[in-house]
Amino acid sequence: MTYQYTYKTKDGFSDIIMNSDGEYLTGLYFEESRDSMKKKTDTLEKDLPIFKETTQWLDIYFSGQIPNFTPKYKIENITPFRKEVIDIINTIPFGKTITYGDISKKIAKNRGMKTMSSQAVGKAVGWNPICIIIPCHRVIGANGSLTGYGGGLQNKVALLAHENNGMNKHSI
Repeated sequence: MTYQYTYKTKDGFSDIIMNSDGEYLTGLYFEESRDSMKKKTDTLEKDLPIFKETTQWLDIYFSGQIPNFTPKYKIENITPFRKEVIDIINTIPFGKTITYGDISKKIAKNRGMKTMSSQAVGKAVGWNPICIIIPCHRVIGANGSLTGYGGGLQNKVALLAHENNGMNKHSI
């Protein structure tokens, strides 16, 4: 069974849908976005401890602070490549950005390859089922462009502005 809970965001953001298997967070996405296609149709609204934990994390995040914990999450059907991309995304600090190309170069280097497709990285980033906590909104195009975001471009812009990001701050 998949459980669902809706988090009411502050102004400027779409509300957020949470999914859980009853113990772990298995999905976090903006309502009425492209990511909402990931929404499970056979869900039961239920107040679970993981939803309370995730709500607390989101409350801290949206208050402008950096949460000092991560809700327990589980990513279903993850491939080794997607895990590698997500592991890199999870190292991007609050208020910083990196490019798809930065990630592809890092993976190529780790694998001893000359190059890695930035498009493949983009697809793996876009596959991320747990937005904000796995901060895929911090990945941008090579020229600083805000290319694609399953949560909706307006939410990506709002998240980056919320993090007071200057769009030219790269890390990793």
